[in-house]
Amino acid sequence: MGNPSGLLSNMGSVFGALIILFMVLSSAIKIVPEYKRIVIFRLGRLAGSRGPGIIFVIPVVDRTMFIDLRILTMDVPVQEVITRDNVPIKVNAVVYFRVMEPSRSVVEVEDYVTATSQLAQTTLRSVVGSVELDEVLSSREKINHELQKIIDERTDPWGIKVSAVEVKELELPEGMKRAMARQAEAERERRAKIIAAEGELQAAATLAQAAQQMELSPITLQLRYLQTVREITSSERSSTTLFPVPIELMKPFIDKFTKTS
Repeated sequence: MGNPSGLLSNMGSVFGALIILFMVLSSAIKIVPEYKRIVIFRLGRLAGSRGPGIIFVIPVVDRTMFIDLRILTMDVPVQEVITRDNVPIKVNAVVYFRVMEPSRSVVEVEDYVTATSQLAQTTLRSVVGSVELDEVLSSREKINHELQKIIDERTDPWGIKVSAVEVKELELPEGMKRAMARQAEAERERRAKIIAAEGELQAAATLAQAAQQMELSPITLQLRYLQTVREITSSERSSTTLFPVPIELMKPFIDKFTKTS
């Protein structure tokens, strides 16, 4: 009959070996999701990126880093900028970017998210500060495109692709807001006066054409006169109205009387 203590010792050794084997296997097997990649450094040297799926690495020898390939949304904090025409404004933006080359995003820059954020802030101040306030207000799409182009070019060596940059909010000084409100009101008044003047011009031209037509056909003037009389007499208000009788209306009677006499 064997020694019980020796048997327990052997079982403990086997159990310990199984635990060590399990730990080694768990550290050697990496499961990489579809939207991530794993960058492997073997003895300090870049061994490339792997994934998705099950990836086997060498414990102790390999060091790994997971990189997310999805589009990241990053808010650019509010920046105080002075435009080219010396107007102080506050502006912020949002940047959409993603990692295209995982290995370069790890090797070329220490922290690609922080680096992209700092670059976006400086570029936002530079681009907005190089244009006048009117252009900032009216050509926001152009500024967005310029920001996206500059940031994308500078992050390309890091393996980063900037897909879009959008200026979110623009805060103006109170004095500038009041001045712009007065300017907008003056512009509306100017347009209203122009529209009224154009209307009067068209009405005058129409009246001139009507006068010419009446001059060619005097009966038209008489018909218009009778229509006006009818409109006034058909009013609900009872009043006494005196109408001057044009001589043209009496002319047929005068001619007839002259012939008979």
